[in-house]
Amino acid sequence: MAEGGGRVVRGAIPALAAGRFLGPAGVWQGGWHWLGQGLAREAEQRRLFPWLAVAFGAGILLFFTATDGEPSLVPPLIGAGFSLAVTPLLRARPGWLALALAVAAIFLGFAAGVRRVAAVSGPVLTRVTIAPLAGLVEGLEEREGGARLIVRVDSFGTLDAAARPRRVRVSYRAAQAVRPGDAIRVTARLLPPPEAVRPGGYDFARDAYFRGIGAVGSLVGKVEVGPPAETPPLTLRLAAAIDDARNSLTRRITDAIGGQAGAVAAALVTGKRGLIAAGTNDVLRAAGIYHVVSISGLHMVLAAGVVFWLVRAGLALVPALALTWPIKKIAAGAAMVGVTAYCAFSGWDVAAERALIMTLIMLGAILVDRPALSMRNLALAALVALAREPEALLGPSFQMSFGAVAGLIACAPLIDGRLLRAEGRSRLGRVVASVAAAVLGTLATTLVAQIATAPFATYHFQTAQPFGLVGNALTLPLVSLAVMPSAVIGMLAYPFALDRPVWWLMGLAVRGMLEISSWIAGFGQATVVLPAFGPAALALLAVALLVATLAVSRLRLLALLPATIGLALAGAPDRFDLYVDRDGGGAAVRGRDGRLIVLGRPPVFVLEQWLKADGDPRRPDAVLAAAGPRCDHLGCTLTTADGRAVAFVTDKRAFAEDCARADILISRLRAPPGCAAPLIVDRAFLAVRGATAIRLRADGPDIVTARGAGSAKPWHPQPPAAPPMPAAATDKAPPAGLETADPVDPPPDEPQ
Repeated sequence: MAEGGGRVVRGAIPALAAGRFLGPAGVWQGGWHWLGQGLAREAEQRRLFPWLAVAFGAGILLFFTATDGEPSLVPPLIGAGFSLAVTPLLRARPGWLALALAVAAIFLGFAAGVRRVAAVSGPVLTRVTIAPLAGLVEGLEEREGGARLIVRVDSFGTLDAAARPRRVRVSYRAAQAVRPGDAIRVTARLLPPPEAVRPGGYDFARDAYFRGIGAVGSLVGKVEVGPPAETPPLTLRLAAAIDDARNSLTRRITDAIGGQAGAVAAALVTGKRGLIAAGTNDVLRAAGIYHVVSISGLHMVLAAGVVFWLVRAGLALVPALALTWPIKKIAAGAAMVGVTAYCAFSGWDVAAERALIMTLIMLGAILVDRPALSMRNLALAALVALAREPEALLGPSFQMSFGAVAGLIACAPLIDGRLLRAEGRSRLGRVVASVAAAVLGTLATTLVAQIATAPFATYHFQTAQPFGLVGNALTLPLVSLAVMPSAVIGMLAYPFALDRPVWWLMGLAVRGMLEISSWIAGFGQATVVLPAFGPAALALLAVALLVATLAVSRLRLLALLPATIGLALAGAPDRFDLYVDRDGGGAAVRGRDGRLIVLGRPPVFVLEQWLKADGDPRRPDAVLAAAGPRCDHLGCTLTTADGRAVAFVTDKRAFAEDCARADILISRLRAPPGCAAPLIVDRAFLAVRGATAIRLRADGPDIVTARGAGSAKPWHPQPPAAPPMPAAATDKAPPAGLETADPVDPPPDEPQ
């Protein structure tokens, strides 16, 4: 088949010149043979297996985007079973066999999503509630001016078990001695986990649901601390003990190093990032190296590499062992144990778990004498990670980490330093060649990783770091050669109380990393804000990346088509003209100058996300302080560039006038029956649809909501109907921020 296809392709150019393939049938025949030749090459190179992981992910994506409610597990399992049952009949037809396996993988991916939702299903709070809370502290993270707790709830007010969240995340400011494993009793103000602040934005409610968190909030008053009334399960006691040990080591590292260098160093070792100041985070992001402080692939690989090198080097010092024992495999086994322990100590974060799976598979390949870094191993790691946590597919961590590794594996032959090999050169020439190879390898690796992760980073964070290549090239050698080895040695020395000098040395390297980051952050346009583009552009760019990295034949040329269309869509996004907060506390409308103007008082975090999505680099405080629309004690009015009247109502007495003259009416209150405004975005609308964004078209407004019409996701429960309120209580809107959670951390940057 491949040989015949090759003859057809080789004869295509003369035939085209002669005009014999100008007809549709000829073009179709030539394209079909070219495709067959490419698929035959892919099969020869055993590169069809990674596409099973892609099909599995497509099934997960189908589950999350096309389902409402809680679908049954039976239909996708039946579909997968039928697809697998017919595969023995298709062995003589490889194309149909591959299609049947892909369909089975899609069904299994859908089933994985159904299973995962059923496994984590739990009550989610539906309204703001202040009541006594009793529970067990599972985890604690110290922050500037307080701490954030994860509490397993025993009781909350009068809620029964069917409506009471099993776990909650709360913050408190009092410097009170609370440790993981303590039982606490305190008054808490809890509210539903915040949903996306704009359609297509980061949905904290979904992530919280899959982490078993049914409410967030804060503690009020004194916390009563004591031992648990009943002995907790062993797993819970072990998790609390590990978290307490992490906090102890975090404090020891910060005390030994001091300042923000200590906070960053502690985060690199324990994964506790609460003590890193916002300004330091901004500097690290501007330099493009924020991924360093998140326990992910880079840390797992470096930790495993340090253990692997130490064990192998130690065994190699004993000639009898080096000559008779498989020291490479022993070192790989020791690295597997070490990296698993490191992941457990770092808190089993979602990103760390996926990196652990990938690292274990690659180390396991050494044990069975297979290439450690291969696309097949990467696909297997993706299958395992997605089978455990299908929701990870929707987040930037999974997308960026696997995208970066896929790009590096595909480009490995181009960046392995072959052109700078030192054989046959003088000693000085070998040294120069080795240094040049290391520098160029770092630059090439960073460049490939940035290109591979750029679509996902831009989609999720709406920012780009033009000098990220410089930042990574200058800081990663410090991280690889000084920071991470010091972290491993320090953890080994910690039980013997010999770790302080190691942390001090590590602090020197971290300070150098921060100095380099601050220098890069001072460049003009170190962080560029880009308008948010839609999921269609991201899907096309992701398909282009998959085709370009997974294919080994000329089929990778097919990546040019989705890449071109995706870049065109991403480069000219269809921006929204109006944003409304999910609680109706504020809005932003595009003014006559093309920039957003604020109505009301939206939370600063919400306004920041709106500005980033619009490609506006202004800071929220500058926008809030700027001259705004016409406002009085009843509300605000604004006329858009195309002449439409927008009214923002804060007092019910304004409804009579604004309902009659406004084209778009926005309010935290419930609009009265019979309001004549063509478009009403009020409390009733927002309770069902969530955050809203509108494009003002000539033929009418194009409305997009965070929940979508009729959406019934388990992490987006519909709030109960509020009872009618007395007239006096509805004269004015609730105070701004009453129903808003403390700022939710956006998903971390993890490009590696």
